[in-house]
Amino acid sequence: MRFFRTRTRVLTAVAAVSLALTVAACGSDDSDDPSSSTPERTITVYAAASLTGTFTELGKQFEKEHPGASVEFSFGGSSDLVTQIQEGAPADVFASADVKNMTKLTDDELEGQLPINFASNTLEIVTPPDNPAKIDSLDDLAGKGVDLVLCAPEVPCGSAAQTVATAANLKLKPVSEEQSVKDVLAKVTSGEADAGLVYVTDVIAAGDAVKGITFPESSSAVNTYPITTVKDSKQAALAEEFVEFVLSTAGQAVLADAGFGKP
Repeated sequence: MRFFRTRTRVLTAVAAVSLALTVAACGSDDSDDPSSSTPERTITVYAAASLTGTFTELGKQFEKEHPGASVEFSFGGSSDLVTQIQEGAPADVFASADVKNMTKLTDDELEGQLPINFASNTLEIVTPPDNPAKIDSLDDLAGKGVDLVLCAPEVPCGSAAQTVATAANLKLKPVSEEQSVKDVLAKVTSGEADAGLVYVTDVIAAGDAVKGITFPESSSAVNTYPITTVKDSKQAALAEEFVEFVLSTAGQAVLADAGFGKP
């Protein structure tokens, strides 16, 4: 009986020492690993659909340069995105494809800082690779039997399409109006449309899946892209760092490679 009690006390002591060593070891690991002491921070960036490829790449580069930081994106038509923010969506950064929709945000005093222009873009005609409707110019889009798809007028690419049509004195009659430039591109690449008007950057990104046709009237509608942080962001400092990264030399290089122009 005495032996049992003694052995029990010994085992209890050994267990206590082991537990203490385990806790100490865990503490040592945390202090030795710099990344483990870095708080996890996530920002949500609401960005125009035409920025999908470039901002996804910028997000990866930003996370690499900011250990512990994570960037999540919500891409869509600028008008839809700003409406979501006005209704309380938890965005930290907003990047619009035009000044008009950014103005909606600032008019409601929802910006976290003064918006800054960071890029520009112009329209280009897009057709399937075999160009079944034989489109060669903007005038051809108004021809009979052409299934044309445009962005809706409230979307930046739709507003730009209206501007170029007015400049060319054309009446365009689309068979469908989409809520984002990506939706227009999808209609063309899937063969549901003969032609569409998208941004130069979308044509470059689509590669061999489409045929791009430039037209001189596109210079009448140059879209300027502004970016800002959103008021009441829970990660305001990190959101500002992301905006600065987009404006940096590295960020501007990614945008230029995708075909965006200077603002």
